[in-house]
Amino acid sequence: MTPAERKKLKGQAHKLEPVVLIGTKGLTAEVVAEIELALKAHELIKVRAPGLDREARGPAFQAAAAKTRSEIVQEIGKVLVLYRKREAD
Repeated sequence: MTPAERKKLKGQAHKLEPVVLIGTKGLTAEVVAEIELALKAHELIKVRAPGLDREARGPAFQAAAAKTRSEIVQEIGKVLVLYRKREAD
């Protein structure tokens, strides 16, 4: 992703509300499945992790991106913005 593409996606993500929450149990299979569904429907999503402490958020965000084959657009505190181009049907 180029810096210009990232900047454009950040602008689009600004108005979005988080559609998936990561709870105190962390990145469970159920959470990954919800992220997958949201990415299929929207391409660009916000994920919030209110239940994770600062040290656990970074690795959880990286794992979420890796497991869903998406790109991290932005991390701000407890919020992660993910992007995955919609697959052609």
